[in-house]
Amino acid sequence: MSYNDRFIRACRKEQVDRLPAWYMRQAGRYDPDYRKIKEKYSLLEICSQPELAAEVTLMPVKKLGVDAAILYSDIMNPVASIGIDFDIVANVGPVIANPICSAADVAKLKPIDVEGDLSHVIETIRILDRELNVPLITFAGAPFTIASYLIEGRPSKSYIKTKTLMYTEPAVWFLLMDKLGDMVITYLRAHVAAGGKAFQLFDSWVGALAPNDFKKYVLPTIERIFAELADLKEPKIYFPGVASGELLPTLIGLQADVIGLDWRVPIAEGRRRLDGNYAVQGNLDPFVLTAPIEVIKEYAKGIIDEGIKEPGFVFNLGHGLFPEASLDKLSELTAFVHSYSAEAIAGLREKEARHV
Repeated sequence: MSYNDRFIRACRKEQVDRLPAWYMRQAGRYDPDYRKIKEKYSLLEICSQPELAAEVTLMPVKKLGVDAAILYSDIMNPVASIGIDFDIVANVGPVIANPICSAADVAKLKPIDVEGDLSHVIETIRILDRELNVPLITFAGAPFTIASYLIEGRPSKSYIKTKTLMYTEPAVWFLLMDKLGDMVITYLRAHVAAGGKAFQLFDSWVGALAPNDFKKYVLPTIERIFAELADLKEPKIYFPGVASGELLPTLIGLQADVIGLDWRVPIAEGRRRLDGNYAVQGNLDPFVLTAPIEVIKEYAKGIIDEGIKEPGFVFNLGHGLFPEASLDKLSELTAFVHSYSAEAIAGLREKEARHV
């Protein structure tokens, strides 16, 4: 089967004959076959078995016809290597046994050892590099989002402990950002060396910060991560998570290729706030998938019509899939994105040709 590189071309703002589509959390609990696997194994147990993790990664590619695979893993996986004891608790999320509370806690964090501690992740990537006919996206959690778990001890809605440390002990905060930044850089570079064809930095919760606080306390580390990985030719995506629209203007100059948008920011407005510097990805509200398929298609049509106005658009959700999503609706949505965008792009090109 021929290799489908539409996703890579869209990330580089090159011409495509139809829009590429993939979905955050596309390997997950909405799939009955995945739920059967989860009855036997936990998320971390699946991640520790490269053949099984590769199988789960491949499922949505085969079932949905998406244009990219995303590695089955978890943003918390690398933190075990730096000295954090955690578990992924059902219906809660990451729970940290030894939350970070002080400078001494940050000082104890070790450099990441990818080959020693995370060889199962690297082997999964190598397997997928051999088996896929679409690009493999790998990923890491961004320093603020990882720090919020390490400091709060579990998912939070207020981030009070995280912000308290940030505001009251900035030297400790920046040391933590530096250590997590080093972890991300080493981890993602190893992914690309093993066969990853693109990577995404997930900053799911950084929208909790005001733009000035983001610029002061977080952006310097994000800039360093992308600057230190700028020699890699593979597309680089930054997703600043939910409720992050006000942060977009601060990203101008970031050495990334693609910025992910949540559903609150229209595609045209997102591009404007980013000064047209990046390809963009997004941004269907995941919960639109609860609607009848014709309603879903109408929402998708609006996003596609906006997305194709400029080169560099990847169809995705504005956040991750949820367990109640319908596999059948997702499959139909993917087919619609492909067919409708192909017709719309062909129509645009025909119109442009007439005006030459």
